[in-house]
Amino acid sequence: MQRDTRQRRAIRRVFMSVERPLTPDEVLEYGQRIVPSLGLATVYRNVKTLTDEGWLSEVALPGGGLRYELAERPHHHHFLCRSCDQAFDMQSCPDEVEALAPESFEVDGHELILFGRCNTCSDRSR
Repeated sequence: MQRDTRQRRAIRRVFMSVERPLTPDEVLEYGQRIVPSLGLATVYRNVKTLTDEGWLSEVALPGGGLRYELAERPHHHHFLCRSCDQAFDMQSCPDEVEALAPESFEVDGHELILFGRCNTCSDRSR
């Protein structure tokens, strides 16, 4: 068990308050608002530890590095903004998605990723 430092508490607060998958750089940005001296190496070290402990889970999305989110989240999918590269949670899962598999194939899981522009980026282009 690792020490509960103020940096680790700040990183936990970030994940509990921002309800979407975060890159380490985003964790750093939000975490420095809580602990200004927080560094990127500390973020990486703590994110790895929190993932190993099962508190965070990895989210692998195309075109970028790993992102992280709270591990306790129920099954859900993601939206990836092509403009700002932020990932967002989608709350619903279409029931018929597994029916898209070829006939006689056995599906044991799925991941659905939508791509486009988030609200903020869409508003900027208008």
